[in-house]
Amino acid sequence: MSLNKQTTVALAVSAALLAGIGSGYWLALKRHPASDINSADGAVQSTANGRKALYWYDPMVPNQHFDKPGKSPFMDMQLVAKYADEGGDATNVKIDPSVVQNLGLRLAKVERGVLAAPVEVVGSVQWNDRQVAVVQTRSAGFVERVYARAPGDVIGKDAPLADLLVPDWAGAQTEFLALRSTGDSSLLQAARERLKLLGMSPELVAQVEATGQTRPVITIHAPIAGVIQTLDVRSGMSLGAGMPLARINGLDPVWLEAAVPESLASTLAVGNPAQAMLAAYPGVRLAGKVIAILPETNTDSRTLRVRVELPNHDGRLRAGMFAQLGLGTSNDAPTLLVPSEAVIRTGTRNIVLAALDGGRFQPVEVKLGREAGGKVVVLDGLAEGQSVVASGQFLIDSEASLKGVLARQFDASGNMPMSKPQATTASTPAATLNEADGKVESISGKEITLSHGPVKSLGWGAMTMPFQLAQSSLAAGIQKGDRVHFGFRAGGGGYVIEAMSKTGSAP
Repeated sequence: MSLNKQTTVALAVSAALLAGIGSGYWLALKRHPASDINSADGAVQSTANGRKALYWYDPMVPNQHFDKPGKSPFMDMQLVAKYADEGGDATNVKIDPSVVQNLGLRLAKVERGVLAAPVEVVGSVQWNDRQVAVVQTRSAGFVERVYARAPGDVIGKDAPLADLLVPDWAGAQTEFLALRSTGDSSLLQAARERLKLLGMSPELVAQVEATGQTRPVITIHAPIAGVIQTLDVRSGMSLGAGMPLARINGLDPVWLEAAVPESLASTLAVGNPAQAMLAAYPGVRLAGKVIAILPETNTDSRTLRVRVELPNHDGRLRAGMFAQLGLGTSNDAPTLLVPSEAVIRTGTRNIVLAALDGGRFQPVEVKLGREAGGKVVVLDGLAEGQSVVASGQFLIDSEASLKGVLARQFDASGNMPMSKPQATTASTPAATLNEADGKVESISGKEITLSHGPVKSLGWGAMTMPFQLAQSSLAAGIQKGDRVHFGFRAGGGGYVIEAMSKTGSAP
C-alpha cells in the first residue's frame, strides 16, 4: 500500500472514532441532565422515592453533617436524611416519624383541671401568745412564803404561787373596822373604796368586814391554767408596787408556725384548713386552721410566716416540736394544666413544644402559674386539647436550634422579629461578611455569646446568640460586658466571627 493510501485510511478511522465519541457524549447528555452529571454522587442528592436530600446527620449530634448515608460514627444507629422539601414554616420543625418512634417521643394533652395539692411545709409548735397572764403586786410588801413552784411547771387555774405581807393593808383595814363601829354609812363606803384602791380584792374586803379582823397577808393565785414561764419571787424578798411576780402561758390551743415560699402566698388565706403530723406521734393527724399570715417576709429565705392553731386538750403538744404541715389552698378553680416535664425553662422565658399535624413541632412561649404534683398551671400560651411534647424534647430542641427556629420566633425583647434569618446547611455557599455591634455576655474557649443589635445584611432583629471565633486571638483583651463591633460569616453549621474589635469597656 502506498503512503498516500495509508494516510487516507488513518484519517478515516480517526474521524469515525471522533464521531462515535461525540455521539456517546450526546446520548449521555440526553439520558442524564446536566444537574446529575455535575453531581459527585447521585445518591448524595436523591433517594429512592425521588426526594432530594441535602445532607445526612445523627439526631444525637445534629450539627455534624455527612454527604452520604451510612452508620453514625457517634451512635449505633443509621444517619438520617435532611430533605430539601422539609423547609415548611420557619417557625416550626419537622422530625422524621421513624426517628420520633425510635427515641420514644411522648406527647401529652393540655387539660383543664384543679391543682388542689396541699402546700407541704415544715413547722414547729409555739406557745399561744394570746393566752398570757402576768402576775404583779399592787402594793409594796414582803414575801412570806413561796409555794413549791418553778419555771416550766404546769399549773391549774387558781393554783397558789406566794404569800405576801402588805404592811399598808394592816393600817387601812384597822381604820375601816373603826369606821364601821360609828355607823356612818358614807364614811364606811369611802373606807371600803380606799381598801380596793390599795389593791385588795372585793372578796378580801368583804371578808375583813364580816370577820372584823385585819388580814395583811394575801395569797397570790394563778389567774389561768398553763405553764410558768417566769417566776421572779423568793421568800424574804421585798416587793415594790407593780413589780412582776410571774408569767404564765396557756397550753390549749397552741400555735404551729411554718415558713412558706412567697411564691405560694396567693394560695393561702386565713381560715384555710391544715393537717399536721408530728414525729412524736406517728400516724396521728391533727386538724387545725390558719389563723394568721404575718405581714413581714423573711428577706434571706424569701418566705412568709404562717400561723396555724391546733387543739391541745390533753397537753401532748409541747413547744419546739417539729411537724409536717399540709396547708389547704384557696384557689381551687379549674385551670389549664400540663406536665412539669413538658416545659423548657431557659431562664428568660418558658417554652413548650406544641405538636402540629404532619410530624411538625412548634415552640410556644407560655406563662406559668403554680406547680404541684408533677403538673404546672398554664396561664397563657396554650389552649385546652392541644398536644405538647412531654419527653424527648432534647431531639426537637436540637433540631430547632439547628434550623434557628427559636431564634427566628423570638427576638431579644421576646417579640416576633420583622425579618427571619435563614438556616445554614453544609450545602450553603460561603456568605459575605456581616457586621453588627453587640455586648459580650460570655466567652468560653472559641465560643462567644453576644447580645447584638440588628444585622441589616441578613434582615435580623436584635437577639442574643452564640458565635464561633475563627481564631482565639480575636477575643484577646475582651471580657464579659465589653461592647464590640464584629464581622461574621455562616459556616460549620453556625456562624463564625472573623473580625472583632472592642468599642467600649464593661461598666
